[in-house]
Amino acid sequence: QVHLVESGGGLVQAGGSLRLSCTASGRTFPNYPMGWFRQAPGKEREFITGITWSGDTTYADSVKGRFTISRDNAKDTVYLRMNSLKPEDTAVYYCVADGGLRSTYYYPTFWGQGTQVTVSS
Repeated sequence: QVHLVESGGGLVQAGGSLRLSCTASGRTFPNYPMGWFRQAPGKEREFITGITWSGDTTYADSVKGRFTISRDNAKDTVYLRMNSLKPEDTAVYYCVADGGLRSTYYYPTFWGQGTQVTVSS
């Protein structure tokens, strides 16, 4: 079992930046992928980015060029750097791990509890 804890959410003005972190615990950090989903009010959960153990990444078109995912395997942590934030980026952001990462989608096994990101106009 893997326990994921997100941090770094908050309120930011449009055009600003935030960095989310997600630390895994509960078992050793094997060679599984990790990533981020988000869910805005009244909308379906959306896959936004994933990263393999070796550092290969994939992004949804909605965040490509603005968001950057990275990971520190020694710290069992994945990061999401979000730049040029827009009001439509407002959502609960969920860290995910394990499962299958594809070029356009991710089928994770484990989910974090989520962290709120609010972008004001």
